[in-house]
Amino acid sequence: MCINTKKSCCIRIGPRCDVKCASISTMKGHNLPWVSEMRYLGTCIIKGRQFRCSVTNAKRSFNRSVNAIFGKVGRIASEEVTLQLVKSKCLPILLYGLECYSLLKADLHSLDFVVMRFFMKLFRTANKDIIDECRSFCNFPLPTEMLETKSNKFCKKFKCNTSMLNYFNISVS
Repeated sequence: MCINTKKSCCIRIGPRCDVKCASISTMKGHNLPWVSEMRYLGTCIIKGRQFRCSVTNAKRSFNRSVNAIFGKVGRIASEEVTLQLVKSKCLPILLYGLECYSLLKADLHSLDFVVMRFFMKLFRTANKDIIDECRSFCNFPLPTEMLETKSNKFCKKFKCNTSMLNYFNISVS
């Protein structure tokens, strides 16, 4: 199998994640680098004792896309239009692929905070009560609420697909 060494890397996850590993060489003599963070199918996986992902790039991409919308529509469009654009174009960027990971509470809180900051910017207020009322009135859930729904749907779909479970020799109770 031909390996593209420019796109390939190694990461160690588990109790011995901090132990220095021997370099892995390809048949052509190129070494694969050992990294602490890697991108796989759009999500960032980080080195650690347990399998985890980083939400930093997702938050950065969300902010970039929100600012692009603000740059195009600015204060010309109504808040409802801006919210609908952000809900349909930016939230999927923020939540992409996160339903299959078990995120830490700090990660979930930081995802919620990004959305709260967007509402503060849109409605020009820092009052949390006003922001909560606006979110409720506009039917705009926080990422933690959306992720819980998406995770449950993912788990149900995974449990229902018994042929896939049998292929991987996984038993689900």
